[in-house]
Amino acid sequence: MSAIISAGLLIVTAGPLLAAEPHRLVLQISDDDPVKMHAVLDVAANVSRHYTGQGEEVDIVVVAFNGGLDMLLADRSPVKERLTGFAKSMPNVSFIACGNTLETLARKEGASPPLLPGVTVVETGVATMMDLAEKHWTIVRP
Repeated sequence: MSAIISAGLLIVTAGPLLAAEPHRLVLQISDDDPVKMHAVLDVAANVSRHYTGQGEEVDIVVVAFNGGLDMLLADRSPVKERLTGFAKSMPNVSFIACGNTLETLARKEGASPPLLPGVTVVETGVATMMDLAEKHWTIVRP
């Protein structure tokens, strides 16, 4: 405990004042559905604008696996143009591709499909989401 005396007032605090932690959001996309892909991007944009508009930090990660991986593939993403805009206007939003899903596609198609620039690959998308949840990230599936 510490005490501060200011202008004749005694203020007692339980410990040092800490800077607020950033808000942390994981958005899941696992369906090959352009409507759901747009919904994920809408949620990311809305949450980003909400917190940055309040002067608060927010980190947002979109994790794509199963059919949702198409969202991050350079040769077939139905939201490719929007993703390019995100990279420029919302640097607090990042995109993760599931390595297991990529390997499955590579076996099926005979070659690994190209990812959009800036996409990070992890071994297992769901395990990454679990790890983030254990670190107090909020998981939402729009």
